[in-house]
Amino acid sequence: MQNEKITIFDTTLRDGEQSPGCSMYLDEKVEMARQLERLGVDVIEAGFPIASEGDFAAVKAVSSEVTNATVAALGRAMEADVAKAGEALEKARHSRIHTFIATSDIHLEYKLKKTRNEVFEMTRRAVKQASGLADEVEFSAEDATRTDIDFLCEILDAAVDSGASVLNIPDTVGYMLPNEYAAVIASVKERVVRDRDVTISVHCHNDLGLAVAGTLAALEAGARQVECTINGIGERAGNAALEEVIMAVNVRSEKLPFIHNIDATLLYPTSQLLSSFISFGVQPNKAIVGRNAFAHEAGIHQHGVLSNPLCYEIMTPESVGVPQNDIVLGKHSGRHALVSRLQSLGYKFEADEVSELYQRFSALADKKKNIYDQDLLALIPQTMPTAIAA
Repeated sequence: MQNEKITIFDTTLRDGEQSPGCSMYLDEKVEMARQLERLGVDVIEAGFPIASEGDFAAVKAVSSEVTNATVAALGRAMEADVAKAGEALEKARHSRIHTFIATSDIHLEYKLKKTRNEVFEMTRRAVKQASGLADEVEFSAEDATRTDIDFLCEILDAAVDSGASVLNIPDTVGYMLPNEYAAVIASVKERVVRDRDVTISVHCHNDLGLAVAGTLAALEAGARQVECTINGIGERAGNAALEEVIMAVNVRSEKLPFIHNIDATLLYPTSQLLSSFISFGVQPNKAIVGRNAFAHEAGIHQHGVLSNPLCYEIMTPESVGVPQNDIVLGKHSGRHALVSRLQSLGYKFEADEVSELYQRFSALADKKKNIYDQDLLALIPQTMPTAIAA
């Protein structure tokens, strides 16, 4: 496992865009694809071509624009879907058809209304067809984590024999605990992949808040492709967040010794770009890219951060492209934070003056939720001797 390369497969433009409020115009999708390529994403899933003319146009446009990353197009394990995906990818420099079919008994009975044998044959035909239309074929067993493990391995084996080089084991409904998911991945590696040149991919949804945890557990169990989205957008509760997976690998490299092509300093700018396109921003307490991810209001925390950021920050803001951390002044703040902010505004005070100012500040903070620089300046009595800091 030491220093093995992991492939980052971004599905912001496909699974991410399927979530309510996340639709993007064609030019926005193209600009997002350009940014994902700058970020270092290996595979950009640009859309589901047969779903709409807009998706077809998006995959076609991204295929023409992207130069280094592989462009993937999604299609059900049906002849028309695969053909449409292949058509949309014609201009891609590096192309992948990502074909899928549900394999769990509940999906077979209630959604597909097909037998296991029918699904097995559809898989073989679709993968074989796709292998003649794109550079690579990825096969996904939808709802894999609720699929009988013997049937799952059987259908994955057939997909490899038919031409698939990437096998995606999605936790489609975000059901798996991390250790359970790791066990499924380990079984697929042992029973299907063996010594063949096949990559196991993972695609986790966040219904139980476990998407990133499951993804990391899967990497430890043998997966080498991660499917994720910027800001964790996606169906229902979303997908594994690309920025969280990357920074977990970067910060905990002693436990997760993987390498990747992502330029982490572009994570925040990429997050901000996506937020400007869709109809909602990032939750303030979102890990890595949220407004409060590097903000500190509690006095004890502020003192620690001002003394040494490592006291409360396990990564620097700059490492993910955030300009700097944010010392937020409020009713929980201490003297060190107040003095630091006043110094940044050009003032310095004696110890007794600081005590008086802090009393004034505390009284104001109990009445006012947001404290601005002009509020701080108004706290300074005209009679208080102050000096401009050098």
